[in-house]
Amino acid sequence: MVALSVAEAKARTGFLGRSRRPLPRRVATLSVHTSPLEQPGTGDAGGMNVYVVELARRLAEMDIEVEIFTRSTSSDLPPLVELTPGVLVRHVTAGPYEGLSKDDLPAQLCAFTSAVLRAEAMQEPGHYDLVHSHYWLSGQVGWLAKERWGVPLVHSMHTMARVKNLALAHGDTPEPAAREIGEAQVVEAADRLIASTAGEARQLIDLYGADPGRVRTVAPGVDLEVFRPGEASAARTRLGIPPHALVLLFVGRIQPLKAPDILLRAAARLLERDPSLRSRLVVAIVGGPSGSGLAQPEQLQRLASALGIADVVRFEPPAAQQRLVEWYRAATVTVVPSYSESFGLVALESQACGTPVIAADVGGLPTAVSHGRSGLLVPGHDPEDYADAVRRLARPAARARFARGAVERAAHFGWAATAAGVLQVYSDAMTESRAERSRAEVAMALASGESYAAAQ
Repeated sequence: MVALSVAEAKARTGFLGRSRRPLPRRVATLSVHTSPLEQPGTGDAGGMNVYVVELARRLAEMDIEVEIFTRSTSSDLPPLVELTPGVLVRHVTAGPYEGLSKDDLPAQLCAFTSAVLRAEAMQEPGHYDLVHSHYWLSGQVGWLAKERWGVPLVHSMHTMARVKNLALAHGDTPEPAAREIGEAQVVEAADRLIASTAGEARQLIDLYGADPGRVRTVAPGVDLEVFRPGEASAARTRLGIPPHALVLLFVGRIQPLKAPDILLRAAARLLERDPSLRSRLVVAIVGGPSGSGLAQPEQLQRLASALGIADVVRFEPPAAQQRLVEWYRAATVTVVPSYSESFGLVALESQACGTPVIAADVGGLPTAVSHGRSGLLVPGHDPEDYADAVRRLARPAARARFARGAVERAAHFGWAATAAGVLQVYSDAMTESRAERSRAEVAMALASGESYAAAQ
């Protein structure tokens, strides 16, 4: 920090008020545990991956460069990949390329942080104007980068241990205390915390003691050019689904937290009540094992067999966007029965394609889904309640009405609006950071001046 004279320091006190609000030229985005290049729906790749990619793209369109740091999971990956013009993905070597779970990564944060700091040290001073970290592991790295580079840290939690532990699925493993402590440290260190919903903002304040003045709510978005309504019959033909089928869709990682078993149990209830449905019922599970679900990757298939519905269930691998659109269009309804969900991008994607959603009334899902208009929110996780919701939405007149409401709801959540909101948060954080540095310089100069006067 360059010391100022007393006169210069006093003159600086009004400087920020007269200057234009700052915007970053280049942002260091940290996504330690999952790469934006990975296919969402399996392993640790999910909605956060979509968020990081789409936000980076929109910022690049506004002439803001984004460099995404993520852990390299293969020796074949190049050190740098251009995701799109203005967006670089940096693969950081930190620990073995394979065989590390997310729970193993805290031990590799030192190596990851070292590589991030080295990348910055090879550039001209001031290369990054701001750090945006995603998930608590990245926040730990961002905390040190903020201190070293003298730039603001903006953090997005995406999920929180204390929230997940309050709503555990039966038999699921609680998040460890080390994660709770790490999250609390990041909350304290961050200049701004971005929450996806007002409910998440309250959780940050109530469960983690976040300063309300540092919490901002910016809803995630959906790519309305990709996810849009289309001909259901054509989508069904391409997917090999009969034209008059009742299609219940689950999209996401297969783990207890996401509760795909609830959909299977609800389907069994539907067949118990009306055995004639069996000839036209299709239950599609699109995704791969993740988290604690990796311990028993075939558990859902075994459950389908035990319930006597294996003949109506299709297990599909994670799907790229264009094929995912086909599934949404083909579905009668998408079911999101999660025990915890910070927002629920699947619900938005489905609605954007004109398919109503039946979702658990938890987390951010009440924001994504308009109950009674674009879908139905179900309190609790009783499969019977989900079966009742399916029966209600499956009626042709109700399905058509909710489909219109679904498209209308999704239209409020474009990524352009998300990027604009995040950019405002960046600007606020930079403004406050500059003001703090200016005050520190003033205090230093005044203290130096007083010491000089006392010496005379």
